[in-house]
Amino acid sequence: MTGMLTCSWYIFVIQSVYAKRNSDIPPGMFVYGGPWKYLTFLNLFLQIVFFGLASVNDLPSYFTIVCILLLLLLFIYFNCFKFVVLLFWLIFAYDRQLVYPASMDSLFPPWMNHAMHTLVLPIVFGKILVEPHIYPKTKNGLAALRFVSVAYLGWVVWVYLTVGIWVYPILGLFSSSGLTVFFFFNMLVLALLYLLGQTLNRKVWGKKRAESYV
Repeated sequence: MTGMLTCSWYIFVIQSVYAKRNSDIPPGMFVYGGPWKYLTFLNLFLQIVFFGLASVNDLPSYFTIVCILLLLLLFIYFNCFKFVVLLFWLIFAYDRQLVYPASMDSLFPPWMNHAMHTLVLPIVFGKILVEPHIYPKTKNGLAALRFVSVAYLGWVVWVYLTVGIWVYPILGLFSSSGLTVFFFFNMLVLALLYLLGQTLNRKVWGKKRAESYV
């Protein structure tokens, strides 16, 4: 029931965001790829898929493939959302123009901003507290995380090379070497967040109930 309610909530949020694509938006915001080039939007979609599958998994009969997909999505879900919340608010506190310009306040009301960048954090940690989760072995988990990170960074660079606009304004401040350092720094932060989640899961549920697999 909780999974279905959460899934419905994020369907509403993602519809609200997507409906803005035809509004008076800042230049270049939705050009090439629309909202699908933003990690926040992709994560919202991931929320819908994850909690939708979780709802199916709660039914009396379910398929093994659903369990496998849940494990995969859970792994990506926990790490991406922690990263989005942390990085967004750090940059926002430093200079919001670099990540969420003030002009967007009229387009996305405060509740929508917090639905995308704040509320996800208690949901993520709530999942850890209410049930144990099986993580991949550390080396395999970090390898998969690197793959996901490189894939998304490749998408961001592709958008820039295609239309000449960075997905995030902050990227335009760096030189080529600076971008490389920034990207590697982000991947390091993501890896540390993965290890944090893995450690927290074991602390809450004990090593035996949170054993790694693969």
